[in-house]
Amino acid sequence: MKPPPFHYHAPHTLQDALAIVGEHDNTRLLAGGQSLMPMLNMRLLSPDHLVDINRIPELAGIREDRGGIVIGAMTRQRDIEFSPLIRERLPLLAEAITLVGHRQTRNRGTIGGSICHLDPSAEQPAVAMAMDATLTVASQRGVREIAMRDFALGLMTTALDDNEILTSIRIEPWRSGHGWAFIEYARRHGDFAIVSVAVLLELDAASKVVRVALTLGGVCPVPLRLREAEKQLLGSALTSANVAKVAEQCAGIDALDDPQVPRWYRRRVAATLLPRAIAIAAERARARDGDS
Repeated sequence: MKPPPFHYHAPHTLQDALAIVGEHDNTRLLAGGQSLMPMLNMRLLSPDHLVDINRIPELAGIREDRGGIVIGAMTRQRDIEFSPLIRERLPLLAEAITLVGHRQTRNRGTIGGSICHLDPSAEQPAVAMAMDATLTVASQRGVREIAMRDFALGLMTTALDDNEILTSIRIEPWRSGHGWAFIEYARRHGDFAIVSVAVLLELDAASKVVRVALTLGGVCPVPLRLREAEKQLLGSALTSANVAKVAEQCAGIDALDDPQVPRWYRRRVAATLLPRAIAIAAERARARDGDS
């Protein structure tokens, strides 16, 4: 299969790219191309202009900035996987990134491309939601920041305007000693997850929860923060009864429903994986606290 005809652009600076998307209608950005190219070949998309942003070095890189970690939108997933800074400061992302496709996928795929594509089952949007990431986007009008909770509007729909480009993702690391876990269920290794769970957890000396983030991927059109469940756990000990009550909330989720994976199945898998992820995060929090 072949893509529909389009005009190809290969800018070398962000300003040139912004000028192209500002001047032309019906444009698509080519980042890693792991999702875009199959969609073009299957003619699910028909852009008039394809803007290849792979030659813009300022859009890639990982750095620490005022205590936060800033990741360029064009940073390859493989670079994130092997980054010592990511492993040390953002262990949840380090764990999740290894579940993205296969090595060949991660060699080309970018964090910004995944977040902008916003597939319900993708790992990187789920991590961004769990960690309250802030996204920086640029246009010819200037630069603005969007919280991840406001960026994900619906199924594969973001708050980006047509003439805007995501330039970076900023994530504030959790305090040293926190626990984390990212687990998912897929039919085969490398497949998109049917359900994924991201958990971040801080415990006090009495093993009571002082901070928690619970996020489900693959269940709803966008990554779902279980904020009511988080409130339920705050200030409480992680007993089996408390965790079971949290898992019960998965039964009321307005989950995606399709012939391959019905709604009831997504809910049941979420209710099964959530306690497992909480247990892993709690174990890591206790172990790291003991090391400090």
